[in-house]
Amino acid sequence: MTQVSDKGLQAPDTLLLLTIIALLVAFAVALVPPGRFANVTKVEGSKQVSVELHSYKVVGPARGVPVFAEGGNVGLLNLPFEGLVAGDKFGTSVGIVAFLLVLGGSFGVLMRTGAIDRTLVGFVARYQRQVVILIPGLFVLFSLGGAIFGMGEETIPFVLLLVPVFARLGLNAITVVLVTYVATQIGFATSWMNPFSVIVAQGVAGLPPVSGASFRVAMWAVFTAIGAALTLYYALLQRRQAVIDTSDVAPMERPHWGDHGVMLVLLATMAWVIFGVTQRGYYLPELAAQFFAMGIAAGAIAWLSQRGRLSANQLADAFKDGAAQMLPVVLVVALAKALLLLLGGTDPTQPSVLNTLLYNLAHSIEGVPAALAAWLMLLLQAGINFLVPSGSGQAALTMPIMAPLGDLLGVTRQVSVLAFQLGDGLTNLIVPTSAVLMGVLGAARIDWITWARFFAVWIGLLLVLSSAFVVIAVWIGFS
Repeated sequence: MTQVSDKGLQAPDTLLLLTIIALLVAFAVALVPPGRFANVTKVEGSKQVSVELHSYKVVGPARGVPVFAEGGNVGLLNLPFEGLVAGDKFGTSVGIVAFLLVLGGSFGVLMRTGAIDRTLVGFVARYQRQVVILIPGLFVLFSLGGAIFGMGEETIPFVLLLVPVFARLGLNAITVVLVTYVATQIGFATSWMNPFSVIVAQGVAGLPPVSGASFRVAMWAVFTAIGAALTLYYALLQRRQAVIDTSDVAPMERPHWGDHGVMLVLLATMAWVIFGVTQRGYYLPELAAQFFAMGIAAGAIAWLSQRGRLSANQLADAFKDGAAQMLPVVLVVALAKALLLLLGGTDPTQPSVLNTLLYNLAHSIEGVPAALAAWLMLLLQAGINFLVPSGSGQAALTMPIMAPLGDLLGVTRQVSVLAFQLGDGLTNLIVPTSAVLMGVLGAARIDWITWARFFAVWIGLLLVLSSAFVVIAVWIGFS
């Protein structure tokens, strides 16, 4: 997301930003000579490469970019089309685009069933007087929502619902934001399968989607446990100072057997995906089929359990709406790929302006330890998120540079993706350019200055924890 409420700073739309960058790239290509690396060794079983930095040499003079190109060549006006049709079904951008559309449609069906909403509301209704269970339980559930399907703006109605409920329990609105939005963004940042950040970033970096899941699941568990514990501690402090009234409980719709069935389908799909990736080597085509199966199964259960409320046609519309919501992400991926084509492609053995750019960046920080380089990537990604508060947009903008730069500096592409997702996701919790954050704060009636003062220590702790995981990932050779 790139638009923000009128209470925050306005960031440019990601597509507009990419268009501006395309013009700058075209100008740079006309001035910068292309180059290539002579000594390149491909890492077996991946698209990572080992490049000898000083084997770089300039190849020919700088060449301009035409406004309009014929014969399938790349010009400025050709960028959207060329970006969409580049590659194949196993990678950027055709494969990623198709995967995202199927994924979006399948999760659209899942969300339309209402099973997730009623499960969360039912949990609140059951444990609202047992804060020690309610707070950590909700935190884990919302964190899973962020990790699995990139939950973000979906928290706004829950904030509106929970503020009065929590007030009767002696808990303030900040507690509501912590247990909902903060939890989702911790899940978002540490996810092993977030379609809006991790999967897009891995696709751009040439990595298998959902690869490196075991390390990320462990990271998610640590972050979520710490976040839940701190939120519970804060909530208990609030209750000690408050007058508690639990005599009036708002009626809430409880989940039914169909909702339980849909949630079991979701869990079964997650297990199937993990098995397929780790044991069978599944890639984009198989993953798309798995999520499509999830959508069909969830829709069938919802139709059987909610006759008269959810028709087959409504489920079909839900699939189309979910796929349509992915269109901005698809366009970002396509245009980002087109930028790489403008720069001459990603093959280090072929003449390109990208090789020249990478050489100069790597040469300027040559000799920096890999752990320090990865940490600097994390800080850079955190800074960029202020201007580009969009996971997919930031992945598309930065990973084409960060991934091969990491190759040159001894940082694996998984670590580069890790630095991206942590830097991007966690800073969404405090940057005023985040539309979702400003919407959540508006729903909770908390001004941004108050939130920033409160959350400053939290974001510092989260960034320290992120730094630790990035360094650990480098030390263990996470790839």
